[in-house]
Amino acid sequence: MKFSLVSFSARRGFRSLQLHPMAAICCGIILTPSLTSANDWPHWRGPDQNGISDEKGWTSDWPTEGPKIVWKASVGLGFSSVSVAHGRAVTMGNANETDTVFCLDAKTGKEIWKHAYPAELGDKYFEGGTTGTPTIDGDRVFTLSRWGDVFCFDAASGKVVWNRNLAKDASARAPTWGFGGSPTVHENMLLLNVGETGMALDKATGKTIWQSATKDAGYSTPLPVRENGKWAALLGSEKSYVAVDLQTGKELWGMKWLTQYGVNASDPIPEGDRVFISTGYGKGAALLKITDQPDPEVIWKSKVLATQLNSAVLVDGFLYGLDGNAGDDAALKCVDYGTGTEKWNYPNVGTGGVIVADGKLIVTSSKGELLVFACNSTEAKVLARAQVMGGKCWTAPVLANGFVYCRNSRGDIVCVDVHK
Repeated sequence: MKFSLVSFSARRGFRSLQLHPMAAICCGIILTPSLTSANDWPHWRGPDQNGISDEKGWTSDWPTEGPKIVWKASVGLGFSSVSVAHGRAVTMGNANETDTVFCLDAKTGKEIWKHAYPAELGDKYFEGGTTGTPTIDGDRVFTLSRWGDVFCFDAASGKVVWNRNLAKDASARAPTWGFGGSPTVHENMLLLNVGETGMALDKATGKTIWQSATKDAGYSTPLPVRENGKWAALLGSEKSYVAVDLQTGKELWGMKWLTQYGVNASDPIPEGDRVFISTGYGKGAALLKITDQPDPEVIWKSKVLATQLNSAVLVDGFLYGLDGNAGDDAALKCVDYGTGTEKWNYPNVGTGGVIVADGKLIVTSSKGELLVFACNSTEAKVLARAQVMGGKCWTAPVLANGFVYCRNSRGDIVCVDVHK
């Protein structure tokens, strides 16, 4: 038996798929429509949570000295990315054992509001600071700290609508590096990678809808997908990648995936009845086929692409991602999604991030270089490059409304003008 499914994206229209039972939970990302403009980047991994923007009003034809940097800001230690919507850019950082959520004017960098609360730096094994990225949903902003502080803010004023500390009031246990995933809004729910297989709160009130066992979470961000009228979420736990029913939190399927230190951080990448997973520390990647069984079939498994922190991006059947652990020697690779065959390798980009817009890859290197590559599977062709900042740059870039936002671990943010 096969299911006839429809996958909806607010900017990509409708497409019908014929899939096996259960497979449809991986048919694609479906996000609740919001009031954001077409070129906003309102949450982690962009409008459709896949690292891809439809934006075309930007250029890689830069002057010799590089594109203009229109503003800079300092927001404190951490690796949180920037979310942009309604003319606001929101991010987080830590200073003096205090987390601060900053809301800045997206065009000028002028501070609109900020909110601070006590939070440990958490510099065990790395610099510490914030790791999750704020989520903008209509007139609300949602954040999750490494230690379980969840906030809902009024986006315009920064007023706290509600907040909870899940470690205290829900007995949630922070994993080794603290909670690393970003909040995901789906309909009335706020989805969090908290607990063994996630947690759902009522986004209006913060009340718990369901929560999973009190065990270490992974570090990916929950990814909503749809199965013939039934919603599920994909996420990495400490020891596996799983799909859970969004109404109940019940696990639908799971793939045991043991990565050193439990760092299952890269988001899974679904396409049709398949899901790609990848992690660092030499673990590598696998392509799974989702059936009506609780254990997925493994189509291929390889060390060809080990994305330690930021996920690869899937375009026209090819994955583009950074292969390697934290450092400066990670390579940008193109890999065939269906077979795991490496198509090309561009060395020494380092542990930065990759996004895609208008047929081009926008890449940040670990040393703060901004690069643009042609998005094709035949060669690694650099179209533009410029040194836009220094320091350690593990955070993926963001493109929104003609500006690229880059960040380093010190909390320096630069806004780069790439308008045509």
